[in-house]
Amino acid sequence: MSTATNLIKSSLDSSAFCINAYLSDLSDADLMVRPVPGINHIAWQLGHLIKSEHELINQVCPGAMPALPEGFAARYSKETAGSDDASKFDKKETFLRLMNEQRAGTVTALSKASDAELERESPEAIRNYAPTVGSTFALIGSHWMMHSGQWVVVRRKLGRQPMF
Repeated sequence: MSTATNLIKSSLDSSAFCINAYLSDLSDADLMVRPVPGINHIAWQLGHLIKSEHELINQVCPGAMPALPEGFAARYSKETAGSDDASKFDKKETFLRLMNEQRAGTVTALSKASDAELERESPEAIRNYAPTVGSTFALIGSHWMMHSGQWVVVRRKLGRQPMF
């Protein structure tokens, strides 16, 4: 792997380490807690992140990602973010499985990308926030970390000790 690929992979690994730690002792019920009114609960955020990783990598590497379950993307749309009905969201076990499957797809696609491919312009639909294929891969880890900052607040609200 090239230096660029290794750096992106390191970022993906670091975010996965933190995400797994933050989720390690949370229950399905905990995933439905909102840090404050109007902020998305972890369950919705997990679905959003899994769906986003799937869609972003498929945009720069068409067909590279494992399929998501039927109806998954619709369950984690902007329209569903306000729902507090736990039956409308997946369970932690499913989120973890899908998260790992999608990340494996991302890492496999990344490992096949040459430096020239990483420098290629991304599709116009995402170019304003991910201008190249490489920046799209790099965005994945930071997107997960951005959301996990909200999970820290939920963890503290639930009485959990800081992880890091």
